Amino acid sequence: MRMEVSAMVPAIRIKDAAALLGVSDDTVRRWVDSGILPSSKDDSGRKVIAGDVLAAFAREHAAPPPDPLGVGSSARNRLVGLVTRVTADRVMSEVQLQCGPFTVVSLMSTESVRALGLEPGVVAVAVVKATTVIVETPQGAS
Repeated sequence: MRMEVSAMVPAIRIKDAAALLGVSDDTVRRWVDSGILPSSKDDSGRKVIAGDVLAAFAREHAAPPPDPLGVGSSARNRLVGLVTRVTADRVMSEVQLQCGPFTVVSLMSTESVRALGLEPGVVAVAVVKATTVIVETPQGAS
């Protein structure tokens, strides 16, 4: 079922689309030039991509790295990443993972860090399951 959106869909510039997709400007330009990613021109003559078109493209072309754990889980938010930092004291630890362009930080017991063998360079999966997810938009957007 397709929902009608009442708000005006934003036009996203090539450089901003690249940042959102985690690729280079040149990659987005190649997709546009080859017709893979439809675009139009704004009032200044710059190529732009409609926000809803970019969202559909992102959904269709998302290729997360394979989950190295391969376990069944009810959590759908599974982010494969590389451990980049572990800061530990006697009881608690902070573990940072780089998951694509995003840094994910987890606080856990130091005992769990040892049991999982977490240290910089280890590939791990950040599993996020929450009952509350806050979504924000730029100031003034409605």
